Amino acid sequence: MNKNDLVAVVADKTDLPKAKTAEVIDAVLDAITAALKKKDGEVRLVGFGTFSKSKRKAGIGRNPRTGEQIKIASSVSVRFKAGKALKDAVN
Repeated sequence: MNKNDLVAVVADKTDLPKAKTAEVIDAVLDAITAALKKKDGEVRLVGFGTFSKSKRKAGIGRNPRTGEQIKIASSVSVRFKAGKALKDAVN
């Protein structure tokens, strides 16, 4: 399912126009992004899951083409942990 499919499904369930539904979905995604940008950002959606940040340490890797060692910088990634209700619905 892509974003357009999601907009169509939500629009059908809520009887909202697709344009308004797309605005609402964009607002939700923007709010989640803004919350994760904060220092200790985390978003908990009870019954669905939790979005959180995770730090990756710097390390050394290899270029697969040349075999040369390269430095991999530390970074922050986003993790999602499914809630119980979502896990139960999928299983």
